[in-house]
Amino acid sequence: MLRVLSFCLFLVFISCDNSRGDRNPFLQEIGFRFDINLNLPLYSPLTNLGNAVYIDNPSVGIRGAFVIKSNFDQYRAFEASCPNHIPNDCSTMTLNGQTVTCSCEDYEYSLFTGQLLNRPDDGNRYYDLLEYRASQNGTIVVVTN
Repeated sequence: MLRVLSFCLFLVFISCDNSRGDRNPFLQEIGFRFDINLNLPLYSPLTNLGNAVYIDNPSVGIRGAFVIKSNFDQYRAFEASCPNHIPNDCSTMTLNGQTVTCSCEDYEYSLFTGQLLNRPDDGNRYYDLLEYRASQNGTIVVVTN
């Protein structure tokens, strides 16, 4: 019995992972919940595939969020502050169709993948967009972190 218990404890210890992933050191992750009513004119573009909107609300993320309808039944939401520097006067990105651009360095990101599209090849570490959870419940899209 003691051998079985020791073996089980051994399995628990080797299966634990201490790494917390690659956290972005520039952006603090803030907890929030925001409901988007697709029946409102402000958010009606999200009823069509590939359309995105900017949620400019102080209770959403650090500088708001960009939400896109990325599939027939899927939405994606990303932080509106550029992930490659501390939030400042120029770090709130602008929406350009299905991409967003940071005016500080002209970094461009895809709202379908969250990836930095014009990643410099200088050996430095660059971060992709900070993604939030987005789920649909009828005509409401819930964005949370």
